[in-house]
Amino acid sequence: MHNLINLSELATRESAVVEWKENVARISDVIETIVAFANDFLNLGGGYIVCGAKEVKDIHGFQAVEYIGLTACRLKEIKETVINNCTNSTRVNPPINPHVVELEVPEDSSRRILIFIIDSTPYAHSYKNDKSDIPRYFIKTDYNTKEATNGLMRELLRKKGQLEPWDKRINQKATTTDIDELILRQYLQNMKLWSNNKAITDYLSEKEKIEEFIPPLLGRLGIDKPVYPKNFTLMVFGKSPIDFCVGAYSIFTIFEGIDKGKQQAETQWITGTVVDQANKLIELLNIESTTAIDKSYENANQSKYPKIALKEAVVNAIVHRDYEIDQPTRVEVYADRIEIYSPGGLPMNLDKTKFIEGKAKASWRNQAFGRIFHKLNLAQHQGSGIEKIITSMKEEGCPNPIFQLDVDSITCILPAHPRHQVMRQISEAESNIVIQNYTSAYKKLISVLETDIYNYRALELFCEVNNLLDTPKNVYNLIISKKIDFTQIRSNTLVIISESLSLIRNEKSAENLSRQLLEIALKGKLEEKQLFKVAYTLKKLGDDKSVVDFVNNTIRQYPNLQNNPYILDQKGRALIDLAKRCETTYNEQQNYRIKNKAKDDFEGYIDEAQKVLSLAYESSENIVDKDYIQKALWYIKNEMMPFITGKNKVTTNNRTLFIKYIPIICTKFDLENLYSKYGEIEKITLNQKDGYDNKIAYIVFKNKNDAEKAYLDRYNIKFNETRVHTNRYNSK
Repeated sequence: MHNLINLSELATRESAVVEWKENVARISDVIETIVAFANDFLNLGGGYIVCGAKEVKDIHGFQAVEYIGLTACRLKEIKETVINNCTNSTRVNPPINPHVVELEVPEDSSRRILIFIIDSTPYAHSYKNDKSDIPRYFIKTDYNTKEATNGLMRELLRKKGQLEPWDKRINQKATTTDIDELILRQYLQNMKLWSNNKAITDYLSEKEKIEEFIPPLLGRLGIDKPVYPKNFTLMVFGKSPIDFCVGAYSIFTIFEGIDKGKQQAETQWITGTVVDQANKLIELLNIESTTAIDKSYENANQSKYPKIALKEAVVNAIVHRDYEIDQPTRVEVYADRIEIYSPGGLPMNLDKTKFIEGKAKASWRNQAFGRIFHKLNLAQHQGSGIEKIITSMKEEGCPNPIFQLDVDSITCILPAHPRHQVMRQISEAESNIVIQNYTSAYKKLISVLETDIYNYRALELFCEVNNLLDTPKNVYNLIISKKIDFTQIRSNTLVIISESLSLIRNEKSAENLSRQLLEIALKGKLEEKQLFKVAYTLKKLGDDKSVVDFVNNTIRQYPNLQNNPYILDQKGRALIDLAKRCETTYNEQQNYRIKNKAKDDFEGYIDEAQKVLSLAYESSENIVDKDYIQKALWYIKNEMMPFITGKNKVTTNNRTLFIKYIPIICTKFDLENLYSKYGEIEKITLNQKDGYDNKIAYIVFKNKNDAEKAYLDRYNIKFNETRVHTNRYNSK
């Protein structure tokens, strides 16, 4: 059958079962590969070694074979050397007898292809070459032949039954006194294996199993030899497992951020039995499985991590780890993920892809551990752990788990639920706002809104940050670019967005959108503090009549707000502005009836404004607010009331303002910056007043209306946070 080998067909097989050796530079390489195929670490059944040919691709990209061939002399040398070494137990142990096939090279009868066919065996074979007195074991990986050292060699020997699994080995460094009988009794009772008809010493046997799949706790190396505990006995029931296995402990660490960059970290070193370690780690991790409550989602309560995934990941890390590696099990908690590190690579008989998908067949590195953990309800059915992790993460809405498979370790990474990551970013943005790092807060909020545009808390903070940065246009641009559906945003958030839009100057589309959002918001249910914002926003939009109507309707709907100073203040200021319009109408109109109507309405607005603001003043408990309201009342009395009483006000035709209490360091340039925003300035005269540490100035505007605007805004004019006193100039 082997004489019918088709090299073209071999070229299509997996690289793990065929090795091409074009020139055979070293015959020892061929022997090492024969040993590797016989050891069959990957459970492929053996393999082929083709000498004198190489694998290539044809012009269409398909696998093909290039025939090179060996001379008769070289073929004989390779064949005899390989057979003599493989069948000599001092070289290859146990010996191997490979099948040999020779094929002619097409169109060159002087050269041959030499093929060795190797079947897998139930033994672990070693090879000792001319240059070494130490026998070495070789295995085949997906792509090449490599020496099996340390963990790989132990796994090969275990796989072939030539080395008992570590957990079942006898530990001659320990005695039965190293077993904690209280723990043994407790665990046996928990596993429902305890019998009241037996003494604890009856379970300490080298012959009787404590359960069908749990081997005897003790063992001996000969009939007349003493008994010793087995490794699994010491790890599960021992007083101090770490005394007999240096890596038998766990380290639990919590890092503040998403990496190890920050120095602050909380670390616990956990010792004790492997069961104690698993229970402690599960307990610590369950604390991390917090619940995020966000009523804007259909599923309001959302766990950061599913507890079943945390439990399975910990149990897998402890049960399946390689205890012959001196590193601990590590659990590291970051702001956005949990990483669980288990020493020992993936058993070579497991397919990596199937393992990551949770579809690999069951394979226990420490079978006794696995059975005990199962009986203690710490592990699911054999081989279901990875699948359970994947399934529970998916059901909870978390990102897929990540499995990093290294040569000597496996790390399971569980990403936090996206909602928790978002909440962390929002929390960081809030902290940045507190310390006035607005730019950093802006960046974090943009990052959240890029993926979750309807996150109401992020939207509200985004508005707040842009208000503080004086960039409300960013809010408008975001809404337009994302084409936000306002029906998906809660009413309170719409009010906050509307407020930001109202701060945009000279942008009619933003103003209209602000009004639209208020209309939508008012159809829903608003919190009390948002009612104040509605009144404020309407005032910013210049809708004074709407402010008055809104406040009246709100007080009717919520009688408890009838004495609220904030909402009353907005109504009072809206009434003042309505009165100003009436005064303007009176001065500009020629129609007698309209003039009288304007004056009557003026009196009504002023009278109501005075009553509303007086009530607001009395209801306010904040000194700053009371002062602010008192200034409005002063304005009514001194600037508005003369229109009713007929007393002469200081003429508004004067274009000059008199400024006093100006700080000594203030210059003409500074004054121009302060007042030019109200209109074009014709002249500034700045003098230092004798005997005082301040200055006075006269500012002449080109337009009397601009002078009036500056005067009306006089309480807001400050130099270096110090208010300067702005007065009309009376020339008499």
